[in-house]
Amino acid sequence: MKVAVASKNPVKIRAAEQGVQLMFPDEKLEVVGFSAASNVKDQPSSDHETRLGAMNRIHNLMQMAPDADLYVALEGGIEEQADSQNVLQMRAFAWAVVRDKNGKWGESRSAHIHLPKAVADLVRSGLELGDADDQVFGRNNSKQQNGAVGLLTHDAVTRTDYYETPVILALIPMKNPKLYE
Repeated sequence: MKVAVASKNPVKIRAAEQGVQLMFPDEKLEVVGFSAASNVKDQPSSDHETRLGAMNRIHNLMQMAPDADLYVALEGGIEEQADSQNVLQMRAFAWAVVRDKNGKWGESRSAHIHLPKAVADLVRSGLELGDADDQVFGRNNSKQQNGAVGLLTHDAVTRTDYYETPVILALIPMKNPKLYE
């Protein structure tokens, strides 16, 4: 099965590969990453914009890899919402969108994580989440490593883990095609 992933980021490629392999354990996978544009801001700032970015990546990816059997896009985003005390909190999450060569779609969103104030303030000032994490945690290129979720959980959940579950859930229609006709 040829799997095209809408990113060159090794974390996203690994999450896509692991998720697809778990759902289709008998398939031999050929997984290839592509730099497919999201056509949204580099740091999507709403649930809608983040999902749209993943959908756009799939559409762009299909033009780049027309012979793939499966297309996978992952888009990370942030959103601010008031907590139970009515205090504005910044949350990070990701959308996974998949499409197979027959036109069947699936999508899922990750759980969200509450970002610390120091990170949120840097994102509000215009930095992307990964750059803000690097600054606060003294790291370099953490978005291609363990990401915010890994840094905050001390790798109890890595960025790959965090993205793998939405990929698996987005693949449900492909795993159960008769139920999703």
